[in-house]
Amino acid sequence: MRTNWFKDAIIYQIYPRSFCDSDGDGFGDIKGIISKLDYLKELGVNCIWLSPIYDSPQVDNGYDISNYYDIYPPFGTLDNAKKMIKEAHDRGIRIIMDLVVNHTSNQHKWFKDISEHKDSPYRDYYIIKKGKKNGKKPPTNWSGFFSEKAWTKLPNSDDEYYLHLFAKEQPDLNWENPKLREEVKKILKFWLDLGIDGFRCDVINLISKRQEFKNSFPLPALTGFKNFINGPRLHEFLHELYKDVYANYDSMTVGETVFSTVPRAIELTSPDRQELEMIFNFDHTDTDNYFGIKYFYRKFSLKRLKKVVRKWQDGLYQKGWNSLFIENHDQRRSVGRFGSSEGEYQLESSKCIAMSYFLLVGTPFIYQGQEIGMTNAHFKSLEETRDVEIRNIYKTIDNIPFFKNKLKKIALEVSRDNARTPMCWDNSEFAGFSTSQSWIKVNDNKDKINVKASKEDENSLFHFYQKLISFKKDNSDIIKNGKYIDLLPNSKNIFAYKICSGSGEYIVIANFTRQEQKYNSLLKADKKVVLSNYKDHKDNLLQPYECLLLK
Repeated sequence: MRTNWFKDAIIYQIYPRSFCDSDGDGFGDIKGIISKLDYLKELGVNCIWLSPIYDSPQVDNGYDISNYYDIYPPFGTLDNAKKMIKEAHDRGIRIIMDLVVNHTSNQHKWFKDISEHKDSPYRDYYIIKKGKKNGKKPPTNWSGFFSEKAWTKLPNSDDEYYLHLFAKEQPDLNWENPKLREEVKKILKFWLDLGIDGFRCDVINLISKRQEFKNSFPLPALTGFKNFINGPRLHEFLHELYKDVYANYDSMTVGETVFSTVPRAIELTSPDRQELEMIFNFDHTDTDNYFGIKYFYRKFSLKRLKKVVRKWQDGLYQKGWNSLFIENHDQRRSVGRFGSSEGEYQLESSKCIAMSYFLLVGTPFIYQGQEIGMTNAHFKSLEETRDVEIRNIYKTIDNIPFFKNKLKKIALEVSRDNARTPMCWDNSEFAGFSTSQSWIKVNDNKDKINVKASKEDENSLFHFYQKLISFKKDNSDIIKNGKYIDLLPNSKNIFAYKICSGSGEYIVIANFTRQEQKYNSLLKADKKVVLSNYKDHKDNLLQPYECLLLK
């Protein structure tokens, strides 16, 4: 029997290769995750989202899957995964896994077979088209998400190309083929039958492509995007998965749906349509860049952020359900971002942002290390990074005649690898993550920012997250039925909102500046301060980055 357990979930994302290494090879693994389940229970989370642990050549850190039914050997074995599921469930912690079915690795047996045999039965599992001018030019001028052309010539072919919207080692699957869709259903059932509680569906709104395959107007990025984002059969495909698989399990799905709008989100998550439970929207991550491209940096604006929050909180009220996040494996760290501070007021501003997003209506996600305030890695060169995306970006920058050094510095600052450095458990040489050199550098500030220090400090961000989690659980009825009201929509400095329902109400007030700010005493009328990031509160005055929870 399906329930809405996801509305009461506090979800913690684990990036397995960087979470905990149990065998000293410099890579995180499943046994390492098992060893930290008690820590997650202590924090208060009741669900884990695992980034991919499937077997993979790791061109894109596991998002290029070669075998959906087995585990990447450095992470462990299938028996390890079964034990992890059981151990998590024994502690009241559910597990959702990354589902990557827009594409596979080019080392998957299906693609290897079509590369070797022209009459392969798997040929129609991928999108293969003849090139133009006798194969000298790709079928279209489309580009992909990693600053690459979207077509690469099929191995052992003179005139055929395969589509890949990410790295060339990640060929896109052909969802028009019903046999391929049946294979996907088998994958889902395999993991759900093992006890998995659902899936985070990677770039799921790319699975349907327009079938005309025509050239598009050239753009600086993502030429042809209208042909492969939110395609004509997207809803049909998602409902088919729900009807044939998800409906038979008490599972949940959250979709990564790039360039989503509120109307599109309602279509995808409305319960009566039976497609997805939630989606991730990324509008708030665009409040410090242009056009949704993180490399086009601009100064953060609180008013822009509040406008986005208002749009999604109001838009999905009683029509869908919001996912809430400020960090993940594709975003740089929130410390020093979203108007917060790295350096002076670092702790206060981290708590300020935590309260502001966590207590909105929706299911909150915490990314590993976020709860202790891990910062960007501050890479000094490309050689310190590992991500395929930033390496392709550097190649693009090299072709730009001006501002190369500035652009490369920004690229390092916003690189996905900033969120992928090892979890800092203590201040030892390898941060307690491993007993040897890790696959990517450990943060230089591990001596101060680590789990051991955070747990020992009663005023730490870790303990603040514990309190936020406890409040969210204790007031779930207000949140599940709550209406968001922006109390100061025109303020450039203060984020203040109310969540109210028939079960009660509470108010969040947060100062997003380094200066003291006056606020209207009416916001606090007849309200008790439940939680603050300062020990002493001044009436009608917010201290730098002060946040208040009133009930």
